[in-house]
Amino acid sequence: MRRCKQRPYSVRAKIVEVLLLKMLPDVQNLILLQQADREILRLKEEIAALPRRVAAIEERLAGTKAVLEKAKSAVKADEAARRKYESAISDQQQKISKYRDQSLAVKTNEQYKALLHEIQFAEQDIRANEDKILELMVNAEIREKDVKAAEAELKAEMAEIEKEKIEARQRTAEDEKQLAEWNAKRDTARAGVSSDLLPQYDRVARHRGSGLSEARDHKCMACQVMLRPQTYNEVRAATHVVVCESCQRILYHDPSHDEEPDPVVVARRRRAHPKFESSQAWYFRPSFEDHGEVFLVYLNNKGESSRHVFDGSSGRGVGDVLVREGEYRLAFPEDFNDDVIRLNGSWTESELEEWGNELPTATLDALHRDLDLARVESRKRGHARTETVASEHPAAS
Repeated sequence: MRRCKQRPYSVRAKIVEVLLLKMLPDVQNLILLQQADREILRLKEEIAALPRRVAAIEERLAGTKAVLEKAKSAVKADEAARRKYESAISDQQQKISKYRDQSLAVKTNEQYKALLHEIQFAEQDIRANEDKILELMVNAEIREKDVKAAEAELKAEMAEIEKEKIEARQRTAEDEKQLAEWNAKRDTARAGVSSDLLPQYDRVARHRGSGLSEARDHKCMACQVMLRPQTYNEVRAATHVVVCESCQRILYHDPSHDEEPDPVVVARRRRAHPKFESSQAWYFRPSFEDHGEVFLVYLNNKGESSRHVFDGSSGRGVGDVLVREGEYRLAFPEDFNDDVIRLNGSWTESELEEWGNELPTATLDALHRDLDLARVESRKRGHARTETVASEHPAAS
């Protein structure tokens, strides 16, 4: 297949626009339909994902609220513990007061010692509770800081989450608007596809995710299976709808993806010149009767010559094979004018017979490559002649 460097975007866009006009109307509409189907699927998935996104936002907010509630609960628990320790201190103080009153009325040392022991035990309990209260007072500062930090984080996150929720709602509204537009485009595209072809597209798209595939580099780009030369030529010719034998997708050819030779690179190649006297001769004509560009091959055999004509784009045979007496240049003088270009080409008679009424893709591409080289060579000769004339007849100063 012919290769070239990437064209500038504006040039490529214009080429695609022109070449799409040469596609079958059904294929054009199927391309638009597949694009609409893909956009509709994408939008539906995005719209379905937005509620899950909002739920995730709410879950994140709930987590921040839980952190704040935990911090507040810790403060409340410390306050409750402090009140409990203060109550225990008060109880012990009352006990001490009671024990001291009782010590004034005792009559024996044993009773007095027992009351002193109770008083000491109560005082120890008071000191232990006071230590716990002191520890809670120290922790209270940390707890307050935790609460304030959690409140600040919650406030900031609520503002951010509200912003995200607004964006999610706006995105949903925009997606729904685009979905309505693409549904309308889809309906228009479906209406432009023939009723016998549309079920084929729908059936394959339902099972394989897409009902259409580009044919490029001799293969189906969806399933990557190589296409037969005849099938590939039929897709490129775009005279009727062709289906991939492997995946059943409807095939189309985008000529903008065909790369043509870089004139600079081509100019550096040395082109072999075809022998003038030969039993087989190939020519290119930019216009042949009502068929446009064609390749012609002439065969000389035992005083007769035959002419085969093949379409320059599809490689398909044009008209009948003509046989006349004499060498081909004398037998078909009407074919040779200033526009005809002699090409390199030499295939065996058995190969020609095997091709039948259609050139193989490899042969068609080889002819196109040689045609490109011949054109570059012709332009170089014309440029050289122009420079020679200019040097021999300089402009008067």
